[in-house]
Amino acid sequence: MQNTASATSKYLRLSPNKVRRILDQIRGRNYQEALIILEFMPYRACKAIKKLLESAAANATNSYGYTKNKLVIHQAFVNIGPKLKRFQPRAQGRAFKIHKPTCHITLKVTVTSLNN
Repeated sequence: MQNTASATSKYLRLSPNKVRRILDQIRGRNYQEALIILEFMPYRACKAIKKLLESAAANATNSYGYTKNKLVIHQAFVNIGPKLKRFQPRAQGRAFKIHKPTCHITLKVTVTSLNN
């Protein structure tokens, strides 16, 4: 079994659903391809995911001596974090609850199994 390097980012002020649609695009792709995709996608979460991907690649290089060109995103998932509870003032002195979501993102990278 190959070693996998991982990186986790917790308590990000992003919606897990919006992060999940980006992670679905990069899961299973190689490192260079995923960086290009994240660079040109127009979503706010791409910046945090790109930073996390670079961290996972650095962990793989430092821990196992892997080269970044051979890395593949093995796992990419997002978990729901705690919701920040706020109130929005409304008409006639009322207040509506607002839940601001947070999330925890985990990326795991490994080397390709192809012998090139």
